Amino acid sequence: MWVQKYSDILNLTTPGQKEIVLARGRGRLGWLIQLPLWALATSCGPVNFSGEPATEAAASLRQADALFASGQYAAASPLYRAQIWRQREVSAQLVLRMAYAQHQLGHYPAELLYLNLAQARQPRLSTWRQLAALAQRQRLVGYPTTWQQELRVQAQRYYYPTLQVLLTGAVVLAIGLGLRRRRTKPGTWLAYGAYVLGTGAYLTLLRPEAVGVVTRAGVALMAGPGAGATWLSTAAPGDRLPVLGHEDIWLRVRWQERVAYVRATDALVVE
Repeated sequence: MWVQKYSDILNLTTPGQKEIVLARGRGRLGWLIQLPLWALATSCGPVNFSGEPATEAAASLRQADALFASGQYAAASPLYRAQIWRQREVSAQLVLRMAYAQHQLGHYPAELLYLNLAQARQPRLSTWRQLAALAQRQRLVGYPTTWQQELRVQAQRYYYPTLQVLLTGAVVLAIGLGLRRRRTKPGTWLAYGAYVLGTGAYLTLLRPEAVGVVTRAGVALMAGPGAGATWLSTAAPGDRLPVLGHEDIWLRVRWQERVAYVRATDALVVE
């Protein structure tokens, strides 16, 4: 049953083909949409910061895919792990293959971690349902199964493409109004202002929130950012806690409708 569920979100027989098709489709439209916003990407830095030559990384990935396709998950996992953690940008499909490998090996905390990473890179309802089902089996918190959550997942899936379109539209409209400013009626400027305000509301209210995935057993949730604060509860590996901010070595998180603190070294922040 679990293999069939993974088959719905991961093409196990041809792991690279789906990425190629998606990349081609995104490449044509994305180039036009992202052109006015190219300056926003300058802070991202280089994609490959490990110092490993691209040819070696590609060869390692091909070897991992071959091992994965033959069912040698224990051998493929270290290669996939190196690809994921040595590079800043990896595809959701690659992370999903790693999650499936961990599932086959029986490592549920690692499976949850990689499913969360895949969901952050490419929000999909099928991936979320897989996460929620696994979390229910392990009695973890932070994985609601309500219709509101599923609606939020769908909104997150199209958040960035929609935001790019809205921002591009704002730039194009601003240029057009600037060129015709003498002939532009006041009502048109008011409509443009409403458009900008709506875009700002979309950017602020619907943006995906950062979450912290607990990576260790026996992690303490504290009432304040210090070891001397009141102990609230203990988190389990895989618990998913919305991150509200950082304070020194502590993460400020939301736990059971209240604010709690957890050491930053005990949770991986997924954004």
